[in-house]
Amino acid sequence: MSKLSLRTHRCGDLRAQDQGSDVVLQGWVHRRRDHGGVIFVDLRDRYGITQVVFSPEISSQVHQMGESLRSEHVLAVAGKVSLRPEDMKNTQMSTGEIEVYAHEVEIFSTAKTPPFSIEEDIEVSENLRLTYRYLDLRRPRLQKSFFLRHQMNKSIRSYLERNDFTEVETPILCKSTPEGARDYLVPSRVHPGSFYALPQSPQLFKQMLMISGFDRYYQIARCFRDEDLRADRQPEFTQLDIEVSFPTPQLIQDLMEGLMACVWKEVLGVDLPRPFPRMSYDQAMSQYASDKPDMRWNVPLVRLNEVLDQTEFQVFRSVVDSGGEVRGFRLKGGNEISRSQVDQLVEKAKSFGAKGLVWVRKKDGVVNSSVAKFLQAHELEGIAQALSMEDGDLSLVIADRTHVTRSALSQLKHWTLEKFAIAPEKEWAFLWVENFPLLEQDPETGSWNSMHHPFTSPHTEDLEKVREKKNLGSIRAQAYDLVLNGFELGGGSIRIHDSELQKQCFDLLGLSMQQAQEKFGFFLEALQYGTPPHGGIAFGLDRMAMLLSGAKAIRDVIAFPKTQTAYDLVSKAPNEVDADQLLQLHLRLAKKS
Repeated sequence: MSKLSLRTHRCGDLRAQDQGSDVVLQGWVHRRRDHGGVIFVDLRDRYGITQVVFSPEISSQVHQMGESLRSEHVLAVAGKVSLRPEDMKNTQMSTGEIEVYAHEVEIFSTAKTPPFSIEEDIEVSENLRLTYRYLDLRRPRLQKSFFLRHQMNKSIRSYLERNDFTEVETPILCKSTPEGARDYLVPSRVHPGSFYALPQSPQLFKQMLMISGFDRYYQIARCFRDEDLRADRQPEFTQLDIEVSFPTPQLIQDLMEGLMACVWKEVLGVDLPRPFPRMSYDQAMSQYASDKPDMRWNVPLVRLNEVLDQTEFQVFRSVVDSGGEVRGFRLKGGNEISRSQVDQLVEKAKSFGAKGLVWVRKKDGVVNSSVAKFLQAHELEGIAQALSMEDGDLSLVIADRTHVTRSALSQLKHWTLEKFAIAPEKEWAFLWVENFPLLEQDPETGSWNSMHHPFTSPHTEDLEKVREKKNLGSIRAQAYDLVLNGFELGGGSIRIHDSELQKQCFDLLGLSMQQAQEKFGFFLEALQYGTPPHGGIAFGLDRMAMLLSGAKAIRDVIAFPKTQTAYDLVSKAPNEVDADQLLQLHLRLAKKS
């Protein structure tokens, strides 16, 4: 074994106090510069960069090797640490006070010219980055995100262990029990014509673990959903899966707030204020037109119908009389937005589906509006008061059918906050959204579907509606989502622990007893052997890591992500397989029509 096979220091370790030390460094050539015979090489590993000097005065052989080096060659260097001249120190680097004069070099491997430079902020197409993901992952920013994700997982496991949770692995090859998205199916060779499914979540297994008496379970689980992708979705993803016996929603929420506080403190050094605020689903949809409102800005969509119930302004009058809504939101300090910019907002509101837009300003105690001549003074004051306007504020108001008003106003609000770079009031805005409807109706078929999943328990006050199958849209679920900065971080609920109630809920979904037995018979059987009340929650860890690291998409915190078409550009998966493999699986491909 060469003496250069064992490094003495990492490329981010050396400091001024190491002057005169003999060291061995190993890493990649980040950059090479030839300065009139003396060659400088920035040697990089995941810990940092050290400048290495190849001087002909020390060794002509080593200097010649330095001349042959190219970006991304991998080598080991033995040398002596020296202080840089005062005018050559680099305060932007942790190792910027020193350099290493090489007296021995070993090249472990050479590299082809990379398709893009391994620099931090270069513009590279995403497809090229994903095709050469192993090179993209050499960039410090991406590596930092993965080290942060490692710390996140470590913190999660430590906290849950302190709170008596047991980590249990559940099967990857499962029975197909679709929970909303399409399953990925796996053909069985030993059971011809039969298929496993990759789990969309460990839902039924974790509930059966509660029946088994495990009391507090968790798992960092791989899950799979064959669905269309978005910036924060992937076909395979990782979730933190948690289940607790004998809980209340408050108990689970308190435990999870403690978990978030632990992770944010240990990973980012941030102290989160607790308890987290809570909001009903109805309030979230009414005031924010979203079940995952971004509360970094306190900008609700305020209903103004009551202020305008006697108005003679025909635009508002007709909307109020027809059961529509007049709503608006306040932009604190928005008077700085010019009249021409407000005109742009009017056009933007129309692009979001609104027929028009009304502005209201407050300056020097006087309220003015684009429709001031059509409104009474007390109506203008009432609007300003309802919107909590202060001097210097601008409010934007839309009147239309309820769903149009809320949708257009919500989109306009988020566009305006981004367009005018309005700073958020807080960096981290956690929020519990509670009391979701148990069911939602398909507008095309009229059938009812679970808003979360079919194992969510109805509110005890609504059990009669379940038994009598009446007012289905008003049945509330014992469900809760944890929202962070406009993203659903996790969702959970108290589960159904009574087999008869579970059958009744399947009936609400249009599942016959035969269908329920075919899909969930094993679970209905398990419920009859002494099931404790239980509930839990699952968090999307990819999304959590994305938010913690400040990444723009979850692809930046997944080592080898898929594209928008669920394709792996590195390994070229999915791919066709040969006829022999299909024959062994008792499969035959249908001809394309």
